[in-house]
Amino acid sequence: MNRALLGKMTFTRFSFGLSGCFVILLIWGCTTVVCLVNEDVTVQPVTVTDASGGTTQSIACESSERCWAFCHFCGTKYGGPSMDCLSTLFLHLCQSHFENAMTTLNNTDWCIWGNVNSLYSNLSICTEEISDCLLIPWPNPLVEQFFVDIHSRFFKECPTEEFSDPPPPIVFALVFIPICLIPVMVSLVVLKTKNGDGSS
Repeated sequence: MNRALLGKMTFTRFSFGLSGCFVILLIWGCTTVVCLVNEDVTVQPVTVTDASGGTTQSIACESSERCWAFCHFCGTKYGGPSMDCLSTLFLHLCQSHFENAMTTLNNTDWCIWGNVNSLYSNLSICTEEISDCLLIPWPNPLVEQFFVDIHSRFFKECPTEEFSDPPPPIVFALVFIPICLIPVMVSLVVLKTKNGDGSS
């Protein structure tokens, strides 16, 4: 039998086998995720009393006490989980703790990642936990704007030398060389086809 044909047959068998393994892993992963969902993990409805009219409103929250407190606050002040409520919680819980912790450091220490790593992680966890409790997707535009504001306030003066642009002569060379190569390549193709060497 031809070696090239045998190699193609082996490769085809190998790719079918690999595809079969991928499908099996995909099915196993999907069934595992579906099986993990139970009553303890799923969202439980919580009833909150509305301050304005005394009516009750059902808000879907997780069953932890901290999440219930967030939902109760949003239900009484905003009529339910909303971006406005999320913004208020970020401001009074996450941002205030972060700002207090940052004021204990010198301004020069803000740019040293080892000094702010845990504070920044706690800030991120705080925003994620509140969003999860209110069943608002994280990240979202409010979270992004929140972190942009934090960065512009505390980390604006930090040097970012590793992400700076290369010097102008290097940028010019990287842009100019490919632009010059295009006409050369087009000329070569035109000359080759005019001479009748276009059969390849």
